[in-house]
Amino acid sequence: MQPGPAGLPPSESSRPTLTGDRWMAVTGHPLTVQVAARVLESGGNAVDAGVAAALATNVVQVDMCNLGGIAPVLVRPAGTREVLSVAGVGRWSQRATLEAYVARHGSEMAPGCAPCVVPGALAGWLSALGAFGTWSFSDVAAFAVELAAEGFVLDATVAAGLDMFAWVYEQWPSSAAVYCPDGRRARPGDRLVQPELAGLLARLVDADASPASSGSKAHGDAAPDRRRAGIEAVRRAFYEGPAAEAMAAFVTAGGGFLAVEDLAGFRAEVAPAPGRSFPGLGGLAVHTTPAEWSQGPALLQALAILEHADLGALEHNSPAYLHQVMEAVKLAFSDRERYYGDAGLADLAFLLSDEHAADLADAIRPDRVLPDLWTLRHGADQMPSTTQVTVVDGDGTACASAPSDPLAMSPVVPGLGVIVSGRGVQSRTAAGHPACLGPGRRPLVTPAPAIALDEEGLVWPITCPGGDTIVQSMLQSLLNVAVFEMTEQQAVEAPRAISMAFPNSFHPHGHHEAMVVVENRVPGATLEALAALGHDVRQWPPYEFEAGSVGMIRQHPPSRGGGRPTLRAGADPRRAAYALGR
Repeated sequence: MQPGPAGLPPSESSRPTLTGDRWMAVTGHPLTVQVAARVLESGGNAVDAGVAAALATNVVQVDMCNLGGIAPVLVRPAGTREVLSVAGVGRWSQRATLEAYVARHGSEMAPGCAPCVVPGALAGWLSALGAFGTWSFSDVAAFAVELAAEGFVLDATVAAGLDMFAWVYEQWPSSAAVYCPDGRRARPGDRLVQPELAGLLARLVDADASPASSGSKAHGDAAPDRRRAGIEAVRRAFYEGPAAEAMAAFVTAGGGFLAVEDLAGFRAEVAPAPGRSFPGLGGLAVHTTPAEWSQGPALLQALAILEHADLGALEHNSPAYLHQVMEAVKLAFSDRERYYGDAGLADLAFLLSDEHAADLADAIRPDRVLPDLWTLRHGADQMPSTTQVTVVDGDGTACASAPSDPLAMSPVVPGLGVIVSGRGVQSRTAAGHPACLGPGRRPLVTPAPAIALDEEGLVWPITCPGGDTIVQSMLQSLLNVAVFEMTEQQAVEAPRAISMAFPNSFHPHGHHEAMVVVENRVPGATLEALAALGHDVRQWPPYEFEAGSVGMIRQHPPSRGGGRPTLRAGADPRRAAYALGR
């Protein structure tokens, strides 16, 4: 490395890899990472900070997520090797049989009320806070209330996101009244105020049975029973009573199936997160969200396949390396199509076994591509994206979540200021498909955070928005660190290749045979070599938005001076993601 003009080496990345040992946070927007920082500096733990930042995200990044949307969450409690999954993903109504849906809408899953399921995000935040947090709901929600009531100035990224999909939501009067007032779309510099959302949040705060406080950790620890009672009161205020009645009536009037009974019984369950250890990656254990309702285990399958390739002997982003990664992704996503979903066909003990991974790895040919969907026994357009919240505190508690469901999925419910999750667009209308819609079933969603642990128990959460790119972008970023020893920031900035050679997760689930899209920072000779192997190579510009936005925080052993493990973070410059730490 040649020194710069002042005698110092040039920057290793466009942004620095942040370092610290007290806390670290990466979120999808600068305003929301500040919320996480304020909680952590006031004594909250990673889950308190993660939930507060996520609630604020549901206000600030409405082009990407919503309080009425979904929120898969993973948590690693400090001092354990346990990773828990919080299922912040709603279910189809008990009235939503395949026959009833097809009779009413055919096989179409258009934006609107038809594919609405129970909102899962708030239930996810409440379950995570109740099980792993220390603050009251009132404390963590205060920042979101302020941002919704007083508003915030739109930056270019959020304004562009609102403008891009306004052609969908401006057709709905309740949405247009807030986000296209006076018939004009949002512009950078506008102040976005969301009074109905502020009112809903304020009512939820009022329902909190815990006493008001200044937001200290001591408060949460001093009154755990009252804190949990308050969290349950907030759940009832949203999923029962007038709010639930308004959501059910609005969705039903719009052609959906939601009933108050579907909402009243809903909770986001907490369960062990599926995981697998990888001896070829130094014994790293990686955990994801479950295959019943997410694509998360596809990351584990791709890693298991790639353990059979000597990646360290290959040049980073060389034709041979990218070919191996793209083929592993194709095979993992083929199993996703065949097995994943709430029908319960995903036998993860088999899918994550060494034998199955070896069989799939043996199918990869170094000299040409495999046919698409090699493991299938049966034979789109993508909706707007997701965002992210990733936090690790000084004790080692980690929280990784993927808030989702943008405004363009379904209309805002008048008087509530939220949409009802339209995530049903990721269900299938083909009888027998493991992700087919049905009464009480959850759609198979793409948002899927991951948490890895090394042999010493040091934690490494990773998040990313981007539909079918999520697993692929996290996979490549993880390998950039674990195999190629990049810094966390270098890893999330490095050029990516994304396969599209499988059915898209969003209706109408089309796919592009053998297609690989590569950021054009990869040399042209590499693209030509991939094409010669049979890949249908397309190019993206540098730092393409659609290539996802990886956020990662990694614990490292304590520094020479001792103390806590150190923390390092990377925030992807492809979107508005931002990191802060101390």
